[in-house]
Amino acid sequence: MRSALLVVHPTRPEATSFAIELISALHEVGISSITNYPGGLPGSEGMGSDRPYEIAIVLGGDGTILRAAELVLGTDVPILGINLGNVGFLAEINRPTAHELAAAIAAKNYRGEPRLLLSSEIQRENKAIAQGWALNEFTIERSHAQMVELFVQIDDRPLSRWGCDGVICATPTGSTAYAFSAGGPVLWPEVDAIVVLPLAAHALFSRPMVISPESSVVIDIESREAMISADGMRKTPLLSGDRIVIRKSKQQVELLHIESAVFTDRLVAKFKLPIEGWRGE
Repeated sequence: MRSALLVVHPTRPEATSFAIELISALHEVGISSITNYPGGLPGSEGMGSDRPYEIAIVLGGDGTILRAAELVLGTDVPILGINLGNVGFLAEINRPTAHELAAAIAAKNYRGEPRLLLSSEIQRENKAIAQGWALNEFTIERSHAQMVELFVQIDDRPLSRWGCDGVICATPTGSTAYAFSAGGPVLWPEVDAIVVLPLAAHALFSRPMVISPESSVVIDIESREAMISADGMRKTPLLSGDRIVIRKSKQQVELLHIESAVFTDRLVAKFKLPIEGWRGE
């Protein structure tokens, strides 16, 4: 029997009720359900099941999709996001019914969209002490009230020393998340690039930069302490003298869409952009 993983937002009642409907609809088309929901849901197996699943269906918002990416990282399982809150950039714009969704999954009527990931390595006293990954962004930021002192290098060449609130290294996916709020550019998902963006830097030059995906970003910590955050969830404390190396990861995450995956439509829906009078179809 085919199986699907349901990643359900744990505190949204509408996500729970839709998940129960979807479990039943999937069963009708020959697909069993595994869920990460605390305590489980009627008709589904828990995450402890060793049954392989072919797709991860996310019922929630973009934050829940980031949680799903943690679950499927290192596999070829794609992620399909169903938006149950405000319109995000990763999930479907419109929510299908449970039976429409089940039918589309049964027929594999969806399109895949590979997303670039970033990898990080923390070096201390010339030894690698930790590695990480991010779908949206890495943020090297202050861990106390004072600003952090960072020395940034790109492609093994010095760029600048910044006294700042932090530095964001974002993927195209993350360009519409924290980096967007901080004044960074919006990158279409198919653009293969990395955004480097200083936060409130005390410097004459502190502009957001779009660099090659083959570039390396090295950040040395020159203040007493700092913090590195991956997707705002996985955090590691840093000490003076630590070096962080950020590169394009060899891994990817695949996002699925049932409807049109044109990114322009997502921008319009998210920000309610004025398009009245457009003469196209």
